[in-house]
Amino acid sequence: MTDLPSSIDHDAWRQTHLGRLLGHAMRRFDERVLSLMAHDAEVPLALSNLAARAQVTAAHIHITRHLSRDGSRLTELAERAGMTKQAMGTLVDQCEAWGLVTRGPDPLDARARRVMFTADGLAWLEAFRNAVAQAEAEFRASVGDEIATVVTIGLEAYAAA
Repeated sequence: MTDLPSSIDHDAWRQTHLGRLLGHAMRRFDERVLSLMAHDAEVPLALSNLAARAQVTAAHIHITRHLSRDGSRLTELAERAGMTKQAMGTLVDQCEAWGLVTRGPDPLDARARRVMFTADGLAWLEAFRNAVAQAEAEFRASVGDEIATVVTIGLEAYAAA
């Protein structure tokens, strides 16, 4: 181990390493997306009220990000989101109670069930798409097009490795 000057905080790295910065950036981005959705007139009122009161969280966004428009089995949805089936089941239960999704028969397997967007869920999905586009535009405006492009390319390369 090298000797560092005593004026350097030996624990500062724990607050500033790349993983922590990525986590903060993701939370900030998701919070902005939810804020935009809470104020979107196209979002069904009950859902925008839930978002405005912070009842819909970044965890619920996993369903929005990963649920196929044609529906998905719970196990597929959990795998795509990197969650346990039980944790995803809890999120699906909440989203079903809110009218975002419904469970129905799987046409490929009579024993299985598919999670599908409701009409309100599809409106939520469209609002999500619009909010993501706006949040990305705000990010670009904040850091500049060149830096935003480099960040995007870097994150794509890192995720693909």
